[in-house]
Formats: sequence, structure tokens, C-alpha cells
Amino acid sequence: MSNALILLIALLIDGIIGEPKWLWSRIPHPAVLMGRAVGWMDDKFNTGDKKKQSGILALIALCVVAGIIGILVSNLPDSGTFQTLFVAILLAQKSLAQHVTAVARAMRLSTGDGRMAVARIVGRDTRSMDDSAIARGAIESAAENLSDGVIAPAFWFLLLGLPGLLIYKITNTADSMIGYLAPRHREFGWAAARFDDLVNWIPARITAVLIALTHGAHTKWRAVLRDAPLHRSPNAGWPEAAMAVVLNVALSGPRSYAGEVREFPFVHNEGHHALTANDVDAAVAALWRTWIALVLICAIIALFI
Repeated sequence: MSNALILLIALLIDGIIGEPKWLWSRIPHPAVLMGRAVGWMDDKFNTGDKKKQSGILALIALCVVAGIIGILVSNLPDSGTFQTLFVAILLAQKSLAQHVTAVARAMRLSTGDGRMAVARIVGRDTRSMDDSAIARGAIESAAENLSDGVIAPAFWFLLLGLPGLLIYKITNTADSMIGYLAPRHREFGWAAARFDDLVNWIPARITAVLIALTHGAHTKWRAVLRDAPLHRSPNAGWPEAAMAVVLNVALSGPRSYAGEVREFPFVHNEGHHALTANDVDAAVAALWRTWIALVLICAIIALFI
């Protein structure tokens, strides 16, 4: 089976079935195992005076192990089946859509419910959020995780097969755990953060293009080019800017982390600032439009290559 055909089937499995709770309540999800591996590296080697060097070596070790596992699975008898299952498990389309939809449903109950729901998918302070801030957080999470959880894994699998996908996932997991600029991880997590920026550079921009094209917003691409660099992340700004343009909403902007307000600029500031649950629903619809485009692309590649 070609990588494109494997990815096509995996996308359909993930889009239809998602994350079966009955399975992952009994055995650890591969992403959980990756998190444990990163945590073990952090506990074991984030010490001493050469934390940056230790972090570089730790990331290299994690990537080598991930790559070897990918090579071994790829060479199993009937490897196409095993690879399809691996890829489907490591994609996150349906679960992402479900988590974002849950925020819209909670908002319709009360602001407090909305805060609790969005707290599950964002890292910022949520206790004082109004409805607009709740919706903005959910939409930003939808855009960024569409890139990190769907487009980027698909891209690296198409390009480098299962080893490429597993190396991407362990890097992304490491970045999410130790890549922040907290004092403990400022040195040790440097390599994870920088390598994650590198491996997401192309997928983030592909995500922005797909969001724009699937909504007929290619004529507004200048707005995406203008606003993506305003984002604090070199990559997240691209899918967020595209999502902001197609929904005509203002994203990013001021928010609080650990009690400290950060005055980030708005992305697509001319979009409306008073957001509602309907805007969150529109973002979920955009996720599925983009997913359909990815499925069609994989089908075309599988058919002709």
C-alpha cells in the first residue's frame, strides 16, 4: 500500500471513529506513552549545568527511538494494516472537533460552563473570561490543533512514512511538555521548542492555504500574509490568521497566563470582536471542510501515484 492510500484510510477511520474511550480507558494511548517517555527524560536529565546540551541529546534519543519503532512497524508482515492503525490513532480530527464543539455547547448553558469547557483545551487563565474570550480561545485551539494534530502528521507521513510521523509526534509532545519558557525548561526544552518550530513550518502554512481555499477566501490571502506574523508563534499565526479571515473574527489579542496579562496584538483586527457560540460552531465546520479537502488530496495522490 502506498503512503497516500494508508493515510486516506486512516483519515476516514479517525474521522468516523475518533478516539474510542472503551479502548483507551483500558490501555495507554501511544500519545500517553510518548508523554511518559518525555517526562522520564525530563526527570532524569534536566539537571546540572549543561541543561541545553542535555535537552538536545534527550530529544535526539527520543527521535531515534521513535524512528526505529516506525521502521520496525513498517517492515512487519502485512505492514499496511499496522501502519494504517498507527496513523489513525495518531490523527486527531474527530476528537478535536468534539472538544471544540463541547465548548460551544457549554457556552449555551452558561459562561461558567463555557469557562470549564475551554479550560480543557487552552493553557491560559480562564476564570475571568467572558463569552468572547471563551469563543476566541476555542477557535484559536481549533486552528492551531488542526495544524498540529491533523495536517502536520499527515504531511510527515506522506513524506517520510511512519518513522517521519512518529518523529513528528514525539517532537510535538516534547514541545507541549517542556518547550515552554518556564524557568525549569528554558534550557532543557530549548531543542524541543526549536525543532517543533522547524517541523511545523511547512504544515502550518499548508493548513492556512487549505482553510482559505475551502472557504473561497483566496482573494483575502493578503490579510493572512499581513496578520500571521503578528502572532507570538512563528507557525500558529498562519492557521489562526486564515481561520480569523474566513470567519471574519478577531483572534489572539490580550490574555492572561498565571495571573499575568499579556498584551498580544489581535489577528485580523477588523473582524468582529464580540464572539459567540455560533462562531465556535463555524470554526468546527471549517475543521471538517479542511479535513474533506485533505481526504480528496490523498485520494488523488493515491489514485495517480
